[in-house]
Amino acid sequence: MASIICDTVVKGFSGVPVLKGISAAFEPGTVTVLLGENGAGKSTLIKIIAGLETADSGTVSLDETLLPKGNPRFANLRGIRLVPQELAPIPDMTVYENLFIGRELRNRAGLLDRRRMIREARTLLESFDVSIDPLTPARKLSVAMLQLVEIIKATSEGATALLLDEPTSAIPDREIEGLYTIVRRVRELGAAVIYTTHKMEEISAIADRVMVLRDGELVLDKPAGDVTHDGMISAMIGRDLGDLFTQNHAPRTETALTVVGLQREKGMAPVDLTIRRGEIVGLAGLVGAGRTELLEAIFGIRDSAAGTVDVNGTSVARGNPVASIHAKMAFVPEDRKGAGAVLSMSILDNATLPHLSSFSTFGWVRGNSRIRRITAAMKSVGLRSRGLSQSVETLSGGNQQKVVLARWLTNDITVLLLDEPTRGVDIGARSEIYRIIVDLAESGVAVVMASSDMPEILGLAHRALVMRGGAFVGELDQAALARPDAQDNIFRLAAGIGSATPIVPSVL
Repeated sequence: MASIICDTVVKGFSGVPVLKGISAAFEPGTVTVLLGENGAGKSTLIKIIAGLETADSGTVSLDETLLPKGNPRFANLRGIRLVPQELAPIPDMTVYENLFIGRELRNRAGLLDRRRMIREARTLLESFDVSIDPLTPARKLSVAMLQLVEIIKATSEGATALLLDEPTSAIPDREIEGLYTIVRRVRELGAAVIYTTHKMEEISAIADRVMVLRDGELVLDKPAGDVTHDGMISAMIGRDLGDLFTQNHAPRTETALTVVGLQREKGMAPVDLTIRRGEIVGLAGLVGAGRTELLEAIFGIRDSAAGTVDVNGTSVARGNPVASIHAKMAFVPEDRKGAGAVLSMSILDNATLPHLSSFSTFGWVRGNSRIRRITAAMKSVGLRSRGLSQSVETLSGGNQQKVVLARWLTNDITVLLLDEPTRGVDIGARSEIYRIIVDLAESGVAVVMASSDMPEILGLAHRALVMRGGAFVGELDQAALARPDAQDNIFRLAAGIGSATPIVPSVL
């Protein structure tokens, strides 16, 4: 097996530098995890290695063999296999047909030898401990199983290098171990594995070596055992991890949001909640605790059976999101792709949607006013884009989330409801989103944030309310959140094995 050697690789797009002279060696029998926030250049580098992108300057070689630029066929013939983030199996073909597409086996008469392909596909799958019937249509497989089939397909003819671009981005946590098993098997066969990710938990599970790209430069290259997670994150974002959370302001005295006796369904425990202006309140709890449902009921996109919601002392009709918007309430859902944005639409049109009436006169959209206000909102969140006409689906996850958040900022808001605001967002974009949340709170916006990320709750919230079964079962103030056992206390309350602090509608 051979090493892949990159020597001062430079690449830019439309005059914007993406890679600034990367020199690195990827060794055989080694899993190198390539870390970096979105836009750091990870995907561009592995596409150059695979021949799918052409470097502006610099070289890529397989030991002594120089790989020609922009020649994926040459790279593939030398055993360099790329499994992209967006898989492309043919859903109406079976597993064995997908495995052998482009290299079908034929008998002496020149006809497809299906029996032999089925037999060899079964042997191949079993060699990787994957229990899939080769006659199964690809459309019936989970995303995780499709990922495994694609990797097995890529390595079935032998691989000197396997390039995996965010392989777990769409795989449920419970199915990720199967992917790790395949990657370890490929490593045992002697291939160099390059594995891009922004998930820190994958490092200890799979990495032999860690490389970090930041702004197109290689800023860290060490054995995985020689660098801590905090060290990796600091390398990715260019500053200490402690700088991620900068909330140090005190909430104001005025009440922004009051929820009294809110029942999502008859028979459920009523919920009382009071939030001050400038206060960040975290909603903690296990999966199924009811955090999302509560936020949706407050905003009105989920029906409720009883209770009242007031913003700035004015009653807001339940089950009426339009009334919530008029009351200066905003909601950023967990599923930004399915519920937070229309991906096929431009940044400009997405940002217009929540406040369309304010941009219109007699049904006609006012162009200059809309562009001016949306440009200012996107600038306030540090959106990185080619302009307001860019489609949201072409943005990174972090920038998509910024669009979903910033589109509410074209008008004043009093209450901001956030559901998992940094899910699926890399660590660099997280720090920017945290800054936005804190800046809004400092300006007087009341923030209610549901999050499964404990450091997020501990680092940002003035108070944490713990939920179980749709009800509040405990509360931790800022002093309690600063205690070393805060995370354990939250878990115990969420799991029902800790004592509950009484929840009352007054501000504590």
